[in-house]
Amino acid sequence: MRSVADPAIDDELELPTHFLRADPVPPATAYQLVHDELLLDGNARLNLATFVTTWMEEPAARLMAECAEKNVIDKDEYPQTAELERRCVSILAHLWHAPKPELAVGCSTTGSSEACMLGGLALKRRWSHARRAAGRPAGRPNLVMGANVQVCWDKFCNYWEVEPRIVPMEGDRFNLSPDEAVARCDEDTIGVVAVLGSTFDGSYEPVAAIAAALDELQARTGVDVPIHVDGASGAMVAPFLDEDLVWDFRLERVASINTSGHKYGLVYPGVGWICWRDRAALPEDLVFNVNYLGGDMPTFALNFSRPGAEVVAQYYVFLRLGVAGFRAVQGASRHIATRLAGRIGELGPFRLLTHGDELPVFAFTTRPEVTAYDVFDVSRRLRERGWLVPAYTFPANRTDLDVLRIVVRNGFTHDLAELLVDDLARLLPELARQAGPLRAGGADSAFHH
Repeated sequence: MRSVADPAIDDELELPTHFLRADPVPPATAYQLVHDELLLDGNARLNLATFVTTWMEEPAARLMAECAEKNVIDKDEYPQTAELERRCVSILAHLWHAPKPELAVGCSTTGSSEACMLGGLALKRRWSHARRAAGRPAGRPNLVMGANVQVCWDKFCNYWEVEPRIVPMEGDRFNLSPDEAVARCDEDTIGVVAVLGSTFDGSYEPVAAIAAALDELQARTGVDVPIHVDGASGAMVAPFLDEDLVWDFRLERVASINTSGHKYGLVYPGVGWICWRDRAALPEDLVFNVNYLGGDMPTFALNFSRPGAEVVAQYYVFLRLGVAGFRAVQGASRHIATRLAGRIGELGPFRLLTHGDELPVFAFTTRPEVTAYDVFDVSRRLRERGWLVPAYTFPANRTDLDVLRIVVRNGFTHDLAELLVDDLARLLPELARQAGPLRAGGADSAFHH
């Protein structure tokens, strides 16, 4: 192991990168070194793999810089940041039709993964309390969800010792159905996770139909199973573009909803939100009070210290856009997505699985009867032009299906969409000359969004 001050390093020619050098360097030098290395990253605006916001207005970025040093957990020292967080929760409670928005409870998180963990913990704790109150054992909880859920739900079940009851994909059914969900529920089920906007193909799960099936299950058996809606993306799209779709707290069985502020909430990462329909849905013993920051403050997030910048930026976006603004922004993304999906479908070698008419997201695959190449070849060739389009394999029972997926976000314009189609059309003749796929299967896909 080299020492901190290694004489073999010529400080004038080379700076160590894996251990601390002996002396500091000027700020401009440190900046330039880091800046130059980051040039090797992909272009965020051309990243069609990620759901995460890659563009914000300059005033929002300026606000974030002004708040970077504020600790959002320190509510006594930064009371107005805490007030903006409270306002954001209230806005979401109204947006998601909480029965009494003033009584709904929620908080900001680092993203939907943390928010999902909190939603799952509340489901488990409510179930445990009910079981013990009835004199029943509470040692074998399970959670029902589709195979298309985000990996955070697998983590939740692993970390908190909950049996995951996964509904696999089957044929052209790529998400959770009411019948399949109910078939896996019993008295040990803490809840059902319904996804409003699958990351695999952009489709909404039928939350209202799942709730109706669970109502029928309770009437028939007495088993009362709540729903958590994972609206990481869709909970910030459906309220503005699908107003007649009933998926939120209008359904009494929906206990909690999460969303990602840094996805279709239009804020840079990382911020998420969770909201419970009322205080009864969040057990009091999950809420902690801390007083060493200058006041007695409740906290029920998993993380503690984190910057308040993203919370402030979320409030800025809510204030800036309003309902009409969100409708315009999300509507533009959906229009671009559906038009782009149609253009790709017209090229010939591809089959569309979805069309971008729910989330502004769609998935498509190659038609093996007319192509010798596969989706991984297409993804690789597009990357040569700077486009980051993920190729991946669907989960059980559709591991035979390899797809490409395009996520349209705010900042991705019609002009960029046309450039993408042009580049895709340009590379197809070269791909057609391949005798077969250059890679076997999808194990080496670099995308995990």
